[in-house]
Amino acid sequence: MPRSLLPAASAVLLALTVLNAPPARAAADPSPVAVTVNARAALATVPETGIGTNHAIWDSNLGTDATADTLKAAGVKLLRYPGGSYSDIYHWETHTAPGGYVAPNTDFDTFMRGVRRTGAQAMVTANYGTGTAAEAAAWVRQANVTKGYGIKYWEIGNENYGNGHYGSAWEADDHADKSPAEYARHVVAYADAMKAVDPTIKIGAVLTTPANWPDAIVGEGDDGSWNKVVLSAAGSKIDFVILHWYPGALDRAGHVPDMIRLTREQLAAYAGAGADRIGIAMTEFNTGSSSNGTNTQPGALAAADAYATLLANGVFTVDWWNVHNGIGTVTEVEGHTDYGDFGLLSSGTCTADGSVCEPALNTPFAPYYALQMVSRFARPGDQFVRAATDQPKVTAHAARRPNGDLAVMLVNTSSDTSYPVTIGYEGYRPASGAPTVLTHTNGATAITTATSGTATAQTLPPLSLTTLVLRPAASQAGLPGAPGRPKATNVTDRAATITWPAASPGARPIAKYELHRQNGAITEQLGETSGTSFTVGNLTPGTRYTVNVIARDTGGGLSWSSPPLTFTTGTPATSSCSVRLTNVTDWASGYVGSLDITNRGAPLNGWTLSFAWPRTWQSLGSGWGAVWTETGSQVKVVNDPASPALATGATVTVGYVGNYGGPNVLPAVFTLNGTVCRTE
Repeated sequence: MPRSLLPAASAVLLALTVLNAPPARAAADPSPVAVTVNARAALATVPETGIGTNHAIWDSNLGTDATADTLKAAGVKLLRYPGGSYSDIYHWETHTAPGGYVAPNTDFDTFMRGVRRTGAQAMVTANYGTGTAAEAAAWVRQANVTKGYGIKYWEIGNENYGNGHYGSAWEADDHADKSPAEYARHVVAYADAMKAVDPTIKIGAVLTTPANWPDAIVGEGDDGSWNKVVLSAAGSKIDFVILHWYPGALDRAGHVPDMIRLTREQLAAYAGAGADRIGIAMTEFNTGSSSNGTNTQPGALAAADAYATLLANGVFTVDWWNVHNGIGTVTEVEGHTDYGDFGLLSSGTCTADGSVCEPALNTPFAPYYALQMVSRFARPGDQFVRAATDQPKVTAHAARRPNGDLAVMLVNTSSDTSYPVTIGYEGYRPASGAPTVLTHTNGATAITTATSGTATAQTLPPLSLTTLVLRPAASQAGLPGAPGRPKATNVTDRAATITWPAASPGARPIAKYELHRQNGAITEQLGETSGTSFTVGNLTPGTRYTVNVIARDTGGGLSWSSPPLTFTTGTPATSSCSVRLTNVTDWASGYVGSLDITNRGAPLNGWTLSFAWPRTWQSLGSGWGAVWTETGSQVKVVNDPASPALATGATVTVGYVGNYGGPNVLPAVFTLNGTVCRTE
């Protein structure tokens, strides 16, 4: 939605509550932080369109050379238009937005001129709320046939679940039926009409973001949640899905892997055959934390952490909201003025009473340098690899480059502690000597570049972004190519067969392939083979595994890791018990769960069901039908003392309220009196 704070533009402001705790007193001599970088544990490849931002038609500086050149210097590779919720009132042919403000020099051609000068791709949001499929198709014709702009990515509407269907209305929607089913019907019509003009374009549909309102809520008369209904009806017609995320706090990057996991699971469950072709785009992102630093260094650190984590998990673009936004609530954050501005660049605006003014137009705010740092750390074609630390105040990311270089980005969120770090490497041997070090510190107006420290020892200033660029110790010439993307078949509770396309040999023949499992930034070798298939045994039921395959040649040379494969083992095909978990109703921060427990063994005179919450942000609210207790992440459900017996073939149903403050990965493994049950 448009969150413009420019005087002439209307906006919908989110109410966000965040903690603003005072900084802790720094330790006199902090212990070194242990950083682990594992080049064997590969994640996603950096996409061409990874670093993005939003333009809006109420910004008269949208298409200026100064704006384009500043964005280019940050490495911005995708620009979205015409701007949040304005997309659903904007008519491109007349360049009007009834009910909103359209600034001069913001028409489509002006936008595209800026896109080209920036060296970026465009993403266009077609008007769903007050437009038609014919209007959208005409826009594709104008853009790609008449003008030859070659715009690849086209969204159908913006945050259309905010049309009042779930009780809150900020998004324009003239359709009498505001259900997800109606939106899905129009997505199909838009896709057909637009691809009839240009079959090469990619169509995106709006989804709700896991654990963010109104995700998982089922509206009156609907057959399921917004995502289920939209994907079930329109999945075969779309090429990507659209998420928006305003976490409202600065420490939420840890939610990202499950956020993307749950989205992919929904695609697999509802979008039909070939759903793995559908990409995920985060077309609006901002920390959403005005009290903790929207445009000062804390927000920048959170932005860098989130961008790197989203891209490492396979999102193909992350688009900051937005380029110019305007002054908001002015505060002091970490020794600097925070203007409450959600823009990357200053709008040069003042408070209503004129008492405080932003710096000159296009002055970069701190998050601008975060995007610039990420673009220098992880370049298109690089491969993210696992990195981790033992200090919560310090996070780490790493990416391997095609020429053999390795980049490591370290984020120190401490307000007052310079942390020494020691860096250990698995699957990579850096060259001796001082690496290239890029640094951005609190209040700095540029990223500095120096040659300092070593590959294994650095010191991180407080509130800083630091990137090390390392050269490999040995030549990378003649090494084998990376194996192709693995697949898992015959997955049971204890085993899985992994197959992969063969790697291309380098200077020497390939001797074998090694299969490595990721366990955080540590890997364990599950086996090796001279072929391209391996059956892994001794797995744990109901467990999620991420694995990579590496080729080793006859001289011991190692390839890059394959793309990652993630699969989840099941529960026993046969067991003396079975459990069915049903999410009865959900309100995006909690849900009612129902457990059907069936005894398929000998009669029981007393029973205990046990399970664990998968994530730290989950907890038990209440339970019924039995005696419920919770200790840490462990939950025990003991039979009602008045009803201890559970006969062979009998089923007992119990229920609970589960609370969650992040993506809600449901429990998958249950034991009854110590026996692992089949989960149905």
